[in-house]
Amino acid sequence: MQILQSFSDAVTELADEVGSSVVRVRSRRGFGSGVIWTEDGYILTCSHVVGRAAVVEVGLGEGPRLEATVVGHDPHADIALLKVDRTGLKPIEVGDSEAVQVGQLVLALANPFGGNPSTTSGIVTTAKAPLGWGGVEDVIVTDAPLNPGYSGGPLVNVSGKMIGLNVAYANSRGISIPINSVRDTINALISEGKVRIAHLGIGTDPVNLPNPLTSQTNLPQGMGLMIFEVEPDSPAKKAGLVVGDILVSFAKSPIASHNDLCRLLRKDIIGKPTEVGIIRAEKLVKLTITPGEDRNQ
Repeated sequence: MQILQSFSDAVTELADEVGSSVVRVRSRRGFGSGVIWTEDGYILTCSHVVGRAAVVEVGLGEGPRLEATVVGHDPHADIALLKVDRTGLKPIEVGDSEAVQVGQLVLALANPFGGNPSTTSGIVTTAKAPLGWGGVEDVIVTDAPLNPGYSGGPLVNVSGKMIGLNVAYANSRGISIPINSVRDTINALISEGKVRIAHLGIGTDPVNLPNPLTSQTNLPQGMGLMIFEVEPDSPAKKAGLVVGDILVSFAKSPIASHNDLCRLLRKDIIGKPTEVGIIRAEKLVKLTITPGEDRNQ
């Protein structure tokens, strides 16, 4: 009984300590949560909570409701950065998502309604799930329930350090972006106000590749991306890609899904000639494309 009481007290203390760094975020899209990132007013949340708004409302616990400017966001990775005109805030402690292990206890926190934050608990079921959330290669999966409004809140370890940003709840599992990936995005948003993403100018749909075709072309994957649109005067058009081609590799990496391509387009390849592999008339063809920059973020 004493052990259970000690455990309960520890969880309560942890939730109270971390909760002071979790805020309410409201936009025209609805409501969610946010995390105080710096003492001078930078706040982290999810891009889908903010939408295309330039200004949103942030509630600091039971304190004032403040107007927050959207510094920038990366919709591909579902990360947004806000700024309020306030100092003396309590930033969350940040951990290392590379150290996350299956089975470790975690807390998910949120504050979608203002006032006192709420929390759920669980364990890490997969430390690096190759689900591909937008441009993020791997995500953290837990069995901690993420209720409505938990998007944009932190996933923390038993030391109270943030190891992930909660973004979705699907199939009774919580999905969180590893904090190491979040940190890289935030640094780009603070310095440039955006994350630079390469642009090819194509529309694609995933398709299965028949076994005889993969054997004939020595492809390691069983899927590719069928091109159904090529934008005029785009990098793809200039490279010679046409509707009906099946994209199977980019920068010498296999492409089997949209997430595979998104992950590679986040790298520093804008303006650099890059090899693409396509299936055309049942043959593997290699072309060179020079990606532009996505101006529609």
